[in-house]
Amino acid sequence: MTNVSKHFDAVRALDGVSLEVRAGEIHALLGENGAGKSTILKILRGVQPPSAGTVEIDGVRLAAFTPEASRAAGVAMAFQEMSLVPTLTVAQNVFLEREIKTASGLIDDKAAIAETRKLFAAMGVAIDPALKVADIPAGQRQLTEIVKATSQPCKVLVLDEPTSALSSNEVDRLFHYVRHLRERGVAVIYVSHRMDEIFRIADRATILRDGRHIVTAPLADFTLESMIAHIIGRRSRGFSEATRDTGKRGEILLEARGLSGRFKPAGVDLSLHRGEVVGVAGLLGSGRSSLARLLCGIEPAVSGEIRVRGAPVSIAGPQDAIRAGIALVPEDRARQGFVAFHSVEANIALPNLGRLSRRGWIDRRRSARLAEGSIGRLRIKAACREAPVSSLSGGNAQKVVIAKWLAADPDILILDEPTAGIDIGSKSEIVALIRDLARTGKAVLVISSELQELLAACDRILVMSDGRILRDIARAALDDPATAGTSDALLHAEQRLNEAMQQARGGYEP
Repeated sequence: MTNVSKHFDAVRALDGVSLEVRAGEIHALLGENGAGKSTILKILRGVQPPSAGTVEIDGVRLAAFTPEASRAAGVAMAFQEMSLVPTLTVAQNVFLEREIKTASGLIDDKAAIAETRKLFAAMGVAIDPALKVADIPAGQRQLTEIVKATSQPCKVLVLDEPTSALSSNEVDRLFHYVRHLRERGVAVIYVSHRMDEIFRIADRATILRDGRHIVTAPLADFTLESMIAHIIGRRSRGFSEATRDTGKRGEILLEARGLSGRFKPAGVDLSLHRGEVVGVAGLLGSGRSSLARLLCGIEPAVSGEIRVRGAPVSIAGPQDAIRAGIALVPEDRARQGFVAFHSVEANIALPNLGRLSRRGWIDRRRSARLAEGSIGRLRIKAACREAPVSSLSGGNAQKVVIAKWLAADPDILILDEPTAGIDIGSKSEIVALIRDLARTGKAVLVISSELQELLAACDRILVMSDGRILRDIARAALDDPATAGTSDALLHAEQRLNEAMQQARGGYEP
């Protein structure tokens, strides 16, 4: 891609950016939310034409910018905001638009299921291809998206935030699979805000900032500090900079006793105090998100009790949870977190209509002030508050979801993968925001597959496996005195937490 530019009216999304990715290379594409990564990938995928510049695949210049032309040239992409059809099965999604057919010309679902099972086996994961996508958890949907993209021959594979809902074991299996594709000569463009993954998997990296090319270099030329400095324009140590001062822990705000869902969780006991941040860690399928959905009334509890401020509450639906002062930032932001074609202001206003309205009419001035304040507080990059959320990058859309619930001022905030798809600078800001919320007397439950995020944000970490909470670990217990105060302290704590998760599951699975 040579001197590629893209303008949306007065907004310059890309300004003369060049990107070269070699066959048999894993090339990281990095930058803050709004840096231009999504735009350049949409051009490569044929979703948008460039305002200027050229694109060549294997020496052949793209003459048309359509998804069909890009696919024919050998470009495949696993999307951050998944392209799966929820009402179809996993196998039907994998072979969508290129269905396997019988000799008589009918669609052969049995053959598709068998082939899909082989594709998952090659990645080292077990997902039932006959299940509907709507009935599988987010992590399995993410793996299905990747299998769909890699199920046909391609020259260039784009992986956009492929691990945001995966546990460390699933990430290891994915990396093994991606390296196998590299050995076959596939050019892999790897987009992620997880710096540890970049140093593990990538050969070279290109960094964009404010729509401009900043640097392209081998990974050996970067340190974590220099990479973050290129990305955000200033020096930072990422999560290591987060201060986890111990606040004053007050009374129990949220309590669950013997809480069970239809499948998961199973007999969960937990307590969440005022002024406390509690993390939930667990491997894919451990029941973390199911626990959040039960606490917020999205899924029904079949047994057990929930107490808020010591009093039993019946949470039969999200409205009951909201009335009890519980808010959820959901894992699946695209389907559950925002209305894509509504404005940033309208999305932030949605859970706050009661206090923004008078006699059934929204006070537009108050709504505008709330939106502007939220945009400034979370540094949301949007053309204006009237911009539709669909026009934002994935990370900025996630910030809108967080902003709308922070504006509702709940006493108990449950965050499910709160920094998925958010750049490293903003991740640290969200962690600092979580700590600030605890200092003001909120109770915060954080569910994350990113262990360093949990370690930076939380006072305690609950370890789940197979729907049960098996460990309750004080954050300080994960520190290694030998590394205290060093740059390796967070890494050693992460290793200890990962070991605890593996022990809870019953040992490491190679």
